Amino acid sequence: MVIAGCGGSSLVLHGHPQNEVALAGEVGPQAASNASGNSSGGVSVDIPGSSGNGSSLPQPESTSAVLQELKASGVSANPDVSTLTPGGLAIAPVNAPAAVQAAITAGNDIAKLPYLWGGGHQTYEDTAYDCSGSLSFILASAGLLNGTETSGEFMSYGAPGPGKWITIYAKNGHTFAYIAGLRFDTVALAETGSRWSNRPADEPDLSQFVARHPVGY
Repeated sequence: MVIAGCGGSSLVLHGHPQNEVALAGEVGPQAASNASGNSSGGVSVDIPGSSGNGSSLPQPESTSAVLQELKASGVSANPDVSTLTPGGLAIAPVNAPAAVQAAITAGNDIAKLPYLWGGGHQTYEDTAYDCSGSLSFILASAGLLNGTETSGEFMSYGAPGPGKWITIYAKNGHTFAYIAGLRFDTVALAETGSRWSNRPADEPDLSQFVARHPVGY
């Protein structure tokens, strides 16, 4: 299946989402400088068959490292909204449906991986992701998406309007989401080193985004 990344490059999709893909190390200066909300530009890293083969990229750790970091944070879960830990991970709300909890788990797996234009479109299990590749990973891991979608394709994903648990904002060139109250976005990655944040949806061009949500969520 041939698709396009956030920036529009044609890529071949293969592989399957795996929640055991894990949290990476710290984001390097070059990766952080390229992690912006505008996916129209590229980064100075070639896109191989799997960016996980690039020695310059952080390598994943096991999911147990994510669980240990969550436990070490000492932060407790809230009933209905996600909680952001000091380390930039999300704790799922106790009352969230299983699919929402799975999406948050998957988001933690890739929260600190660097930005790479086209990342996550050639293969679900990657070591760097662009905006739509990262959203595709967490939604597919939760059983809420088959395959991957570009930012433009997310404009017609699911059902229109905000969802109770998950809301996706999409326009041609960029997409981000709120999952049980926390924002998941490449812009936050540039600012804090994690895609999770408490940042409000206050973009000056927010009116250009379409709000969508998974049916039932």
